[in-house]
Amino acid sequence: MTDQGHAGSETAPDVIEFECDLPEPPEKVWRALTVPELLAAWMMPNDIRPERGSRFAFAGPDAAIECEILDAEPERLLRYSWRERPQPGDAARQHPLDSPLDSIVTFTLARTVSGGTHLRIVHDGFARTAMPAVAMAGAGCRLSLDANRPRKPIAANMPLLLLRAA
Repeated sequence: MTDQGHAGSETAPDVIEFECDLPEPPEKVWRALTVPELLAAWMMPNDIRPERGSRFAFAGPDAAIECEILDAEPERLLRYSWRERPQPGDAARQHPLDSPLDSIVTFTLARTVSGGTHLRIVHDGFARTAMPAVAMAGAGCRLSLDANRPRKPIAANMPLLLLRAA
């Protein structure tokens, strides 16, 4: 994987952008993003159907993460809403930084000259929450946040489970 984070780009403070080149073709990356069993192998159990308007959920560690497919173009684009809803009365979610997360996740895939995939991930709508580093570190590309400079991604976890599963 090649880390190509946007350290100098002008993005909103609640947006995380990350790009990487993968040796696998877009067909395989698309499967890892859209086949429930394959997505569960590197993310969380889910019931995704990559059809515009379909609703699905990730079985989050504390509560379900409710999602809706906003755009789906096979092997090219996947965009969905991400709504994290804590359990009623969850005392651990009382701090403002732990408020429910409503965001949009966008995966853009492009075939590279070598036949691999250029993968761009944009996750926006984080506001002041610290969740992005946790959510995206397990998403198949290296990502972490420097809390003092939220626009500069730094190297972190590099799991390849996304593509091993597909």
